[in-house]
Amino acid sequence: MLKFDEMYARLPMEGSPVRAHYEAYARWLARQPDEVMKARREEAEMIFRRVGITFAVYGAKDEDGAGTERLIPFDLIPRIIPAHEWQSMEKGLVQRVTALNRFIHDVYHDQEIIRAGVIPADQILQNAQFRSVMMGVDVPNHVYSQISGIDIVRAPNAQGEGEYYVLEDNLRVPSGVSYMLEDRKMMMRLFPDLFSQHRVAPVAHYPDLLLETLRASAPPATAEPTVVVLTPGMYNSAYFEHAFLAQQMGVELVEGQDLLVKDNFVWMRTTRGLKRVDVIYRRVDDDFLDPEVFRPGSTLGCAGLMNAYRAGNVAICNAVGTGVADDKSIYPYVPKMIEFYLGEKPILNNVPTYICRNPDELQYTLDNLKDLVVKEVHGAGGYGMLVGPASTKAEIEEFRAALLANPGGYIAQPTLSLSSCPTFVESGIAPRHIDLRPFVLSGKTVQMVPGGLTRVALKEGSLVVNSSQGGGTKDTWILEV
Repeated sequence: MLKFDEMYARLPMEGSPVRAHYEAYARWLARQPDEVMKARREEAEMIFRRVGITFAVYGAKDEDGAGTERLIPFDLIPRIIPAHEWQSMEKGLVQRVTALNRFIHDVYHDQEIIRAGVIPADQILQNAQFRSVMMGVDVPNHVYSQISGIDIVRAPNAQGEGEYYVLEDNLRVPSGVSYMLEDRKMMMRLFPDLFSQHRVAPVAHYPDLLLETLRASAPPATAEPTVVVLTPGMYNSAYFEHAFLAQQMGVELVEGQDLLVKDNFVWMRTTRGLKRVDVIYRRVDDDFLDPEVFRPGSTLGCAGLMNAYRAGNVAICNAVGTGVADDKSIYPYVPKMIEFYLGEKPILNNVPTYICRNPDELQYTLDNLKDLVVKEVHGAGGYGMLVGPASTKAEIEEFRAALLANPGGYIAQPTLSLSSCPTFVESGIAPRHIDLRPFVLSGKTVQMVPGGLTRVALKEGSLVVNSSQGGGTKDTWILEV
């Protein structure tokens, strides 16, 4: 299988030419003694632990049976992307997210894409993430996904050159941006000399752009909108990020019990009495937002919230029902969405995908399970998937039975040889597979900071980069021209 490394022109790394945009960094790295790098890694771990940058792992228990929180491993070697590659990727991301927002608006209004036969009606209307309560609801700027996390991978093409693909669209409550920001702060603290040698585009202004985007989503008549971050609470896996972003934006972090609906407006309880809320940046899934509409027993949301929302008196970011566009069963149709709504060819390609609800594609998948990655359409976090080349015969047969029982619940893709990047592991510097999650902000305009969260699979040979599966993170450098 062909391989592509971000830093070196070929693998193994020893003696291989360094790519042009890594040359200055490679010279610096060659001068660093192992003991210095190890000391810096220990310093980073100590600081992250002190600050509380942890990730709660659902289902994992410690010796006392309590849930565990893990430090997300941070790697010292950055992933570097030259300016021209980023500029092309940025255009592709703007195009894709614009089309996805047009699609969600269409789904809950005229449903032109269904009537045109581009996507089968049942793929949308029977989707677990479709919310009929959103039919006919108008949202500011027709934007449903204000914060989109688009997962990008790079893999070698037939010529052995790296090509970028979109692996997944995260449009409900995408997480990870706090790690992008903290990784950059850590690199600047540990290696300030590097930033005087490289023109690295800044990312620290992300909270300002986020707040600007949220305010742009407020009900039209609101002059000075009040924004809050709604969290499920301190036991949520991404609670650190919720608190971090609220603090960085200078807005209140609230839980469902802090909010109430009165006269179809949302109010926040404060020590000075009630204060009206105009924009809710929610980090709570749809099903828990309003016990009067969704799960009756939910205490994470606020009763009556949907009435206020449907009346246009509060904005919820991302919008309710946005998940209909990031389901893996919808992902294969995004290139067609771009052509349908924008009249353009996709700048960023999808990974070739087999839709198992189609009999021919199901048969191909069943015949080639040992070579494919098979994913549950509602799966997330690296769960509910089969990586054929890394699976046992028993695991493959178990997935075969699941596919036959519910073919519509799965898609399949070739096992991509994800690009690697040198990573500082226990044995020294070695290549590890990576992906990239840029964060795209959609308000009155679409904008983003240059870069994103690079996730790294720390286990040798592993293609699963998710934090919940033991993955780590790297700083992402976009070099300015």
